[in-house]
Amino acid sequence: MRHAKWMRDIHLGIENLLLHKLRSFLTMLGVVFGVGSVVAMLSVGEGASKEALEQIRKVGSNNIIINSVKSVEEETSTTAQVRMSLYGLTYKDHQRIDESFETIKQTVPVKLIREQGRLGERSLELRLVGTTPVWFDLVKRPLSAGRILIPSDVENKAAVAVLTEFGARRLLATRNTIGQNLRIGGINFEIIGIVQSEGGKAADIQLPDQEVDAYIPMDVARFYFGDTSMKQTSGSFELKRVELDQVIVEVDKMEDVEATAKGIETMLGRFHNKKDYVMSVPLALLRQAEATKRTFNIVLGSIACISLLVGGIGIMNIMLASVTERTREIGIRRAIGAKRKQIITQFLIETVVLSTIGGVVGLGLGVFIPLLITFIAGMPTVITPVSIILPLFISVGIGIVFGLYPAARAADVDPIVALRHE
Repeated sequence: MRHAKWMRDIHLGIENLLLHKLRSFLTMLGVVFGVGSVVAMLSVGEGASKEALEQIRKVGSNNIIINSVKSVEEETSTTAQVRMSLYGLTYKDHQRIDESFETIKQTVPVKLIREQGRLGERSLELRLVGTTPVWFDLVKRPLSAGRILIPSDVENKAAVAVLTEFGARRLLATRNTIGQNLRIGGINFEIIGIVQSEGGKAADIQLPDQEVDAYIPMDVARFYFGDTSMKQTSGSFELKRVELDQVIVEVDKMEDVEATAKGIETMLGRFHNKKDYVMSVPLALLRQAEATKRTFNIVLGSIACISLLVGGIGIMNIMLASVTERTREIGIRRAIGAKRKQIITQFLIETVVLSTIGGVVGLGLGVFIPLLITFIAGMPTVITPVSIILPLFISVGIGIVFGLYPAARAADVDPIVALRHE
């Protein structure tokens, strides 16, 4: 019985709204655009945050990356025609880091060398990465063909190389890749595998791999290319001696990462008179990015909710005008026995119907806008269940909150005065 009564009231409310179609439509627009903007803004914010977080995770949230850099004193020193720069991480630094901390799971030393790679008539400037097989455990990238470096390559000091897919395509084109001999710096290297690479930056961290990498055993890199390199610029020569360009450290537990990073920083400070290294902790950036994401979503959601608030004020305004127009109708209903509760319910149903229909249409608009942004601008957007459910509940709540006052005004109308109203 009660269910039938509710259905009758809802049907009556919809009929009353349809008597003024244009006015009802214009009133709903505030809620439509409000809900649409909430969904769209949250989706754009979620997409941008997810992309940043995903990039940071590609570095490895359990990893610590230490890079060799020129110290401030080295950078500001007087330039001579021939200058020798000695800075950065050493082999002993890597050994100390590997042996001094129980929280460290494994480490990988990295030597970076720029050399021209040639295969037949094709050539490409490569970034040689002298490293160990552990590199592929810490910098996880899909294997496209062949195999990665293995311990026997290091033990036998084999002249083998693993290329990135980009470099392989540029150098080898349609030729059979695995087993080809690639000449790098006058040395022949056998290509044993191809891996995919990410390249670029993740937030403020340079990703360890690049598109033009060629991975070779560390001892082979030391034997053929040494620790000293020469760079010629503007008529002057710069000799640079750097033993290790990078050390990547994997910590066993995420909660130990930041404490381990501080311990490594303190230890390196004892053996380096100059600040010739820089440490990056992806986990710290990950936490910062997640905090920024929460703040970003709150700000965007608050701005969009203002649109919903404006829509709610529009509903209240129209319903107050409707109370004035329907004063005689209210008086007749009160005169034939309608209670105040029934009058309030009737007007609340109308406002909730307005806000709910507007909310559903707004959800459709809110889903369409992120898809359009992704299609036109290529910007990633993510529509989450929260960004759908929350605005819909808010729109229904707005219908109730902003409908209460007009409904109470309608219920307070004196039946005698209402029946005399023209």
